[in-house]
Amino acid sequence: MNETVVDPNPAASTPRAVLSARPEPIRLDPATTAVIVVDMQNAYASKGGYVDEAGFDVRPAASVIGRIGEVLDTARGAGMAVVFLQNGWDSDYVEAGTPLSPNWHKSNALKTMRRRPELSGKFLARGGWDYELVDALTPKEGDLRVHKPRYSAFFNSQLDSVLRARGIRTLLFTGIATNVCVESTLRDGFHLEYFGVLLEDATHHLGPDFIMEATVYNVEKFFGWVSTVADFQTAVSQLPPKE
Repeated sequence: MNETVVDPNPAASTPRAVLSARPEPIRLDPATTAVIVVDMQNAYASKGGYVDEAGFDVRPAASVIGRIGEVLDTARGAGMAVVFLQNGWDSDYVEAGTPLSPNWHKSNALKTMRRRPELSGKFLARGGWDYELVDALTPKEGDLRVHKPRYSAFFNSQLDSVLRARGIRTLLFTGIATNVCVESTLRDGFHLEYFGVLLEDATHHLGPDFIMEATVYNVEKFFGWVSTVADFQTAVSQLPPKE
């Protein structure tokens, strides 16, 4: 039985690849596909960053960094766009909100700084070490950066206009945290008519493992597609060499 292949861009005449995914394969057009790197900042992936200081285990992030690097090398080689997202606020935390904002109450970075005054001003402030991307994932020429003040990168940011200006329709998601900023952005992208693919082994979750399982289930059943780094590399290998 032939398996249905989802095609986000059926009118395309350029070479395309078929990515093995769940619940069905999806066709990738390099010209309309972007890899989204979610919040691979010191805050989320380095010892001494906010996530570490807030009591989460950042050790698994090391293997994710390497896999994201592989995805980026493959994507750039195929001519796909790469977008780095960075979560945080201005140095005075005006963008983080006041006690009238749920973000003020729910952000673990803000709560940790309030609980430990010696850390005040150190987490997720633009210009600080915590806010910066990890050294191993430094953007290259042609890559894009988008700053975001909330979990979803589509909220109060330039992401939607940046993608639409380039004709991007398909988003391949990597980064941290699978169950928070990755899932929030993928969900919002679904409502904005983007085809979202979660590369599950190139993301890391915060919390118990069942949280990761829940996100994967949600994406596969309701909001997008789920694949792996190896399957992405295999799919791109189907494409002719980039001229």
